[in-house]
Amino acid sequence: MNDVSPPVIRPARADDLDAVLAFWKTAAEGTSISDDRAGVERLLARDPETLLLAELDGELAGTVIAGFDGWRCHLYRLAVHPGRRRRGVGSALLAAAEERFVRLGGRRGDAMVLIRNERAQHAWRAAGYAPEEQWRRWVKPLTD
Repeated sequence: MNDVSPPVIRPARADDLDAVLAFWKTAAEGTSISDDRAGVERLLARDPETLLLAELDGELAGTVIAGFDGWRCHLYRLAVHPGRRRRGVGSALLAAAEERFVRLGGRRGDAMVLIRNERAQHAWRAAGYAPEEQWRRWVKPLTD
C-alpha cells in the first residue's frame, strides 16, 4: 500500500452505503438511531453531496457528513479507519467539508463529539475547533 498520495475525496453514492455502514462499525465511535441503510438513503436523497468519503489506494479510509440546512453547518461521522489514522485522511475530509460549507454560504461549522472520546477531541482541537461548554445537547427520540 502506498499512503504517500493524498486521499481521494468524493461524495458517497447509493452503491457505497453497505460499505459505509460496515466501515462505521469499525472506525466510528458510538451509534445513532439513524445509522442504518434507510437513514443514510434518506440523507443522500435530501442532499447527495453531504456524505463525503476518503479513499486511499481505492479503499474506503474515512467519512464525514457535512450537513448544511441553509443556516448552520453540522459535521457528523468523522471517522478514519484505525489502520489509516495519522496520515492526513481526517484533515482532508474536514478541508473538503469546510470548502463545501463556504461554497454553500455557511459561516461556522460545528461537530458533536462524545465526551469520552479523547482521541476525537484532540483531532477536533488540532483542526481548529473548540468546545462551547455553555451548550448542552437535548434529544428526544421520535420513534420507538
